[in-house]
Amino acid sequence: MPRHDAAPLGAPCWIDLSTSDPAKAQEFYGRLFGWTAERAGEEYGGYITFAKDGLPVAGCMSNEGQSVPFDFWSVYLATDDVRATTEAAAAHGGEVLLPAMEVLETGSMAIVNDAGQAAIGAWQPGTHKGFGIVAEPGAPAWFELHTRDYDASVEFYREVFGWDTHVMEDSPAFRYTTLGKGDAALAGIMDAAEMLPEGAPATWQIYFAVDDTDAALVRVVELGGSVVLPVDDSPFGRLAQVADPTGALFKLVSAPNA
Repeated sequence: MPRHDAAPLGAPCWIDLSTSDPAKAQEFYGRLFGWTAERAGEEYGGYITFAKDGLPVAGCMSNEGQSVPFDFWSVYLATDDVRATTEAAAAHGGEVLLPAMEVLETGSMAIVNDAGQAAIGAWQPGTHKGFGIVAEPGAPAWFELHTRDYDASVEFYREVFGWDTHVMEDSPAFRYTTLGKGDAALAGIMDAAEMLPEGAPATWQIYFAVDDTDAALVRVVELGGSVVLPVDDSPFGRLAQVADPTGALFKLVSAPNA
């Protein structure tokens, strides 16, 4: 599998799972995606790093349920100045949820709400550069913001994270903007005002690549997860949404005609 160099500034560079059952998560994702797990020392709070074929692919931490009462995946965007990023977020309609903090020598992080009230992480790399692999089976393949406040969100990521935005579609039925253009795009923002259930927050969605979406759905259920949205064919692949055994949502995608 090809190695992935450090992500460009503003692009997704890392994901991690906040889970109420780390042991169950290790088993589920290990058996679904072939991930191995390595637990860091207590100075890192027991943080778990998942790897695919020896390359870092995601993280995992315990969710005690005190601040967020459900399990979830988070996306982090690369920055070269995490403190400046939080200041810019606050100045462009966002809110700082977790102020900039150093994570020993691995880097510095912060978490903010964007202008559409979706949580997004910022990561300034130290020794930890982020993903070692993307867009291969068992690795994250796409990152997509579903927002009720499309215009403000596009502007937020342009101003705060320096996105080079490109409108992929802008019709009454479908509005979508990408970071980068065409095959070089790295993430997307979708107007989901008519799609998000009432009361559901704006959120970042993570798509994991698989060889066969249908077979992966069967495996998810066998391992204790559930199917949230069944398979749907799109020009970008065969898609589905699932939940892991403790309810954390994610999506699966296989290549068109796979």
